[in-house]
Amino acid sequence: MAGQDFESRVLGELRELKDRIAKLEDRAESIARAFSRLRHQGRRVWLRPPLWTFEQYAPRPLNFGSPRPDEKKIPADPPSIAIVTPSFNHAEYLSATIDSVLMQNYPRLSYLVQDGGSADGSIDILRSYGPRLIWRSGRDDGQAQAINHAFAVCEGEVMAYLNSDDLLLPGTLAYVAGVFHNRPEIDVIYGNRVFVDRNGLDIGRAVLPRHDAKALYWADYVPQETLFWRRRVWEAVGPFDESFHYALDWDFILRAQHAGFKFRRVPRFLACFRVHDQQKTAVNYDQGREEMQRLRSRYLGHEPTHAEVMRKMMPYLFRQLAVHWAYRCRILRI
Repeated sequence: MAGQDFESRVLGELRELKDRIAKLEDRAESIARAFSRLRHQGRRVWLRPPLWTFEQYAPRPLNFGSPRPDEKKIPADPPSIAIVTPSFNHAEYLSATIDSVLMQNYPRLSYLVQDGGSADGSIDILRSYGPRLIWRSGRDDGQAQAINHAFAVCEGEVMAYLNSDDLLLPGTLAYVAGVFHNRPEIDVIYGNRVFVDRNGLDIGRAVLPRHDAKALYWADYVPQETLFWRRRVWEAVGPFDESFHYALDWDFILRAQHAGFKFRRVPRFLACFRVHDQQKTAVNYDQGREEMQRLRSRYLGHEPTHAEVMRKMMPYLFRQLAVHWAYRCRILRI
């Protein structure tokens, strides 16, 4: 509640900046349209909100300093956490992902890497961890199936999956355990994300406002790599639907929300989303769009146009813009 009250107070302080931000956005959009006409023969380029803008500034070292003492403290009776990493031919990033989990030093962690039969050196990397890491390798029919197979043998009271090119930030598991330990009524949590490039350099950040159940039916704004849920959610609505290859996390989130489970956005950076040419988000966009429209049709009763989606999302996106600039201007401390 304290976090929500602080957020409301910050939003109140930002009202005076609302007109200035709007003018700056209008000016930037006008410049972007003019530039687009010159470079792309009249094609219009929309300015994306910070939530979906990966490259926000020049690459810089990823540095958050040490977690605060209250964030590092693990509860006396911590919940067990199960994390799985589905991986296929991601040897370039795999070690960094695994290290980001193992270096959490969480006492009740069950971690499994489910490899899809990689042929790029991933197996040698997995073997190099010896008894510190549990892993399996074999062909599968996609990411959802790999995650389901892994969770069939990876047990924990709290669950999450981390893709093999993403990273957990230091202290994340201790913080997550504290939230679930102190708030037994909360079922699902997620937090803020950092965008990193292929070299692991910080290129952008997404600071999120509080959870908006209505907006979530129109677009998936939840950073998957920051998502954690209680096993009771999985037992009620899981496993992942293996017919989805792009929007599997959004489908799972919507099923959990539709079933009445309680969500909370926590005010902390929890993980990093890696931006690179071969990531699923970039390569499979057409398939992703079809899957997203399938989910919108299921929950909204029709397939909305892009303009309708953006119109319905505007209240949430404005709040996200407000907290983003509050963070960038150091009004909001995270």
